Amino acid sequence: MKSRKPAIEVHRGDLPKGLSFDRAVAVDCESQGLHPRRDRLCVVQLSAGDGTAHLVHFPEPEYDAPNLKAVLADKRITKIFHFARFDMTIMRQHLGVMAVPAYCTKIASRLVRTYTDRHGLKDLCKELLGIELSKEQQSSDWAAETLSPAQVQYAAADVLHLHALREKLDAMLGRENRTRMADACFAFLPMRVELDLAGFEAEDFFAHV
Repeated sequence: MKSRKPAIEVHRGDLPKGLSFDRAVAVDCESQGLHPRRDRLCVVQLSAGDGTAHLVHFPEPEYDAPNLKAVLADKRITKIFHFARFDMTIMRQHLGVMAVPAYCTKIASRLVRTYTDRHGLKDLCKELLGIELSKEQQSSDWAAETLSPAQVQYAAADVLHLHALREKLDAMLGRENRTRMADACFAFLPMRVELDLAGFEAEDFFAHV
């Protein structure tokens, strides 16, 4: 039996009204660079874990997106990220929303996959799900007036598998008795975001200097 081809919907400037993401939504961002205070937000991707990805495209730096902001700010919905620190920071900077509660598959991976130093989304999908992701469009112009088909496919892939990864990683966290540690790390993310935006992104306050 063939698996259903993922559905991808691209929206300009905001989500349509009436979309429901139940208790958890996978979220990712594309931007013009890796410095949230310098580089602007261009795309926010979301998936309810149902095989559909919604891409909100911001070709101009205008972020009046009430429907998207309402989903991100809804504390009844867990936001599943890979490298939550960056996505939460750039959304806080440009959308003015702190996307909590948050779950980060990269943090979870680093807590339980201590047998490797490869914690990228591509590595996680390959090992835990047997899925090969292409990263060819990672460095491209996400502020273009129209996203290319390759960009759309790339952006969607970054959220379509996060629910499944969370399930796998949760099992590993439980097996290694590190769920409490993971939860504490996730709870600290909003403060990590505030520190980054305050100019302390390179500081390790727990290091002995």
